[in-house]
Amino acid sequence: MLQSELFTKTLRQAPSGEEAKNAQLLIRAGYIYKVMAGVYAYLPLGLRVLGKIKTIVREEMDALGGQELIMTSLQRKELWEKTDRWDDKQVDIWFKSELKNGTEVGLAWSHEEQITEMMKNYIQSFRDLPIYVYQFQTKLRNELRAKSGILRGREFLMKDMYSYSTNTEEHDAFYDKAVKAYLKIFERVGLGENTFLTFASGGAFTQFSHEFQTMSDTGEDTIYLARDRKVAINKEVLTDEVISQLGLKKTDLEEVKATEVGNIFNFGATKSEQLGLFFTDDKGVKKPVILGSYGIGISRLMGVLVEQFSDSKGIIWPTSVSPFDLHLINIGSNKDIPDKLYKTLQDENFSVLYDQREASAGTKFADSDLIGIPMRILVSDKTLKAESVEIKARTSDKTQLIKIKDLIKTIRQK
Repeated sequence: MLQSELFTKTLRQAPSGEEAKNAQLLIRAGYIYKVMAGVYAYLPLGLRVLGKIKTIVREEMDALGGQELIMTSLQRKELWEKTDRWDDKQVDIWFKSELKNGTEVGLAWSHEEQITEMMKNYIQSFRDLPIYVYQFQTKLRNELRAKSGILRGREFLMKDMYSYSTNTEEHDAFYDKAVKAYLKIFERVGLGENTFLTFASGGAFTQFSHEFQTMSDTGEDTIYLARDRKVAINKEVLTDEVISQLGLKKTDLEEVKATEVGNIFNFGATKSEQLGLFFTDDKGVKKPVILGSYGIGISRLMGVLVEQFSDSKGIIWPTSVSPFDLHLINIGSNKDIPDKLYKTLQDENFSVLYDQREASAGTKFADSDLIGIPMRILVSDKTLKAESVEIKARTSDKTQLIKIKDLIKTIRQK
């Protein structure tokens, strides 16, 4: 992409009224646009990052045997009344509306009910199971206080997966695989070292759940961490009984702040019994299907990455989720050589943001630091005299002069 063709512009100052670091930097760098409190539009750079995250998540969900679909946002009141989750006393984050004919509808904050109702059309026998489906979809939650930038919004992108199994043993085996897949996802996006499987409350979902919490000084949650075991307990369920159940001791636990980046729930047979999802086993006995639910906030994960990987100059994207592999900057008078280099890098399958704007070197460097692409390639009159370019990692202040003929080889070795 040519940087001159980006319609977005960087901002030197954070927007007034936006306190969260993730939103400040993402708005300033041109990744997102704030529509209102808790509601953000994702601009071309932001969409590329979300796409990278989605690709990683999709690959791991497919590896589990997941089949991707997309459900509707509009929800029937009657369906959710069957599970007692339409009542605002049970779930207080609904956005509700009416059709022209007076029919009440809700805007989806989760999809257990709708997908389970749909599965009644496809599950009759044990031969139809297990089934694993997932989607990437915009969720809408009427939060009382939208805060923390894109970490807690009223509208956000989520990956939710649902497993349908014949029995507890089959469900538990998949559940364990899902835990490992989630940990692999967080490793791949760059958060593996600081993300922990956490025992937590199920809230409006189930009595208990597992969360995946990333340590963060700005986190909303308090967890008690056993580092050597790489597990944690959310403060809300911290009791002697839970500590003992996990085979831990209070002296093993370290109190830290954290941000939830994923969660998984075991609904057992409850939802199926409420909604009438049954199958016939190999002995002809009618049984309820066992349901599991597995969520990752895709846009929230993007915000957590910015909170984790940034400095006073801007964002520092991990390579796996960066909008581009390389940031090519020309500050010299020669345009032909950097233009040819841009094409060569693309031909070598690198994604490149090429800054060929009529702007000062200082402006280009400041924008590059703010945008946060992992590697910068600088072309100047000085470097071209040596038939070279200057490369610099976003995480380092050191630069390296590399012959243009050796550039591709050098980059591949980084």
